Amino acid sequence: MIDKRELKIIEFIKNNKEASSREIYESISDSISYATVKRMLSKLIDENLLTKKGQGKSTKYLISPTYEILYPIDIENYYKKEIDEREIKQKFNLQLIPQTLKACSIFTNSELEQLNILQKQFEKNISQLSEIEFKKELERLAIDLSWKSSQIEGNTYSLLETERLLKEKETAAGKTKEEAIMLLNHKDAIDFIIENPDYLIPLSVSKIGDIHSLLIKELGVDKNIRKRRVGISGTNYRPLDNEFQIKEALSNMCELVNSKESVFEKALLLLVLISYIQPFVDGNKRTARIASNAVLMNYKYCPISFRTVDSVEYKKAMLLFYEQNNISIFKEIFIDQFRFAVNTYF
Repeated sequence: MIDKRELKIIEFIKNNKEASSREIYESISDSISYATVKRMLSKLIDENLLTKKGQGKSTKYLISPTYEILYPIDIENYYKKEIDEREIKQKFNLQLIPQTLKACSIFTNSELEQLNILQKQFEKNISQLSEIEFKKELERLAIDLSWKSSQIEGNTYSLLETERLLKEKETAAGKTKEEAIMLLNHKDAIDFIIENPDYLIPLSVSKIGDIHSLLIKELGVDKNIRKRRVGISGTNYRPLDNEFQIKEALSNMCELVNSKESVFEKALLLLVLISYIQPFVDGNKRTARIASNAVLMNYKYCPISFRTVDSVEYKKAMLLFYEQNNISIFKEIFIDQFRFAVNTYF
């Protein structure tokens, strides 16, 4: 997190476009040493909030091009303003995928270290499981993911009702047929990924469409890239409404994800970008969660069920990315849910 002194440094550099460490030190009225300022600058560079140019005494510090994407935001304060009061990026940012995200790392070194430690724990855990035990745990995670992913979209089945439906094909009283179909489709999509872990590698527009088709089967939703405008409840952000631009954005996303070396970065980018592009009339976030898990499973990383995420908090984090292109809160959710999955399953 950013403390008050680091915030002062950021504000000083923003106001001056660039500054030396000595200029930054002299601008801070707090009684801190020059060495402390240098450490703070190193930390802000590691967090991809600042960048620098030059060497030695000629070194200048600048705001990173990825600052807006990664800057930690107080989400409670952000949503104190109502929808029409918030200053947002109303239109789709055409430079975000092919330029800004391509040139940056969205995880800090310390975050990647934390995630890699968890992944090693997962590898150790599964090495001690028999094939039957592993499949049993994967089945448990698949049920939890089907339930939570559907709940985020308004499905009212409980976890126990979902388990009964997916294991015994027994529908719950008082629920709609569409709710049951949504859950069964989720399980079918997850089973498909488990059986074909490399299906999305390399990622392509048509393969994303295939996953979407599995998820919206028998729900009366168009399968192909949408040709009309869609609105998103809770925000004034307007996704692209031109079919060819939507396809281009998806192609750019596939190229970006394929080019990233970090599996964690691939998975997180898929989660937010499919939702941001909104390529389909419905089922975008469901497709994003399945595609993200497909990438994790292909590289033998721990999949994520999202079981303990609060649906409202998930939506708030997603809306923040729509409105500000800021990934900080969603990144926290991703790390937290990866930790939960490693510690809960397998």
